[in-house]
Amino acid sequence: QVQLVESGGGLVQPGGSLRLSCATSGIIFSRYVMAWYRQAPGKQREWVAHAISGGSTNYADSVKGRFTISRDNAKNTVYLQMNSLKLEDTAVYYCNARREIVDNWGQGTQVTVSS
Repeated sequence: QVQLVESGGGLVQPGGSLRLSCATSGIIFSRYVMAWYRQAPGKQREWVAHAISGGSTNYADSVKGRFTISRDNAKNTVYLQMNSLKLEDTAVYYCNARREIVDNWGQGTQVTVSS
């Protein structure tokens, strides 16, 4: 059974930082592209960043330079370090594991940026 469990969300002031984690089980982690998505209230889910096993990463323009995705293949875990958070980063953040046409999702973790 595939499981993706996010953690690390919370309430933070503008300019602050949070680190999200996504622990996986039931997959051969190194074979999957790991990504983070987010969904703000009233908006569609959007891609934030992804990391392939070889180390290549890519980011949405809205988070480039502020967020860093990383993966630990030994721990089957992917992280999202979020710095310089803005009000518009408020959303539910979802972890995604993709291999070919198969998508697996976590339950999401709430990130709220507010003063």
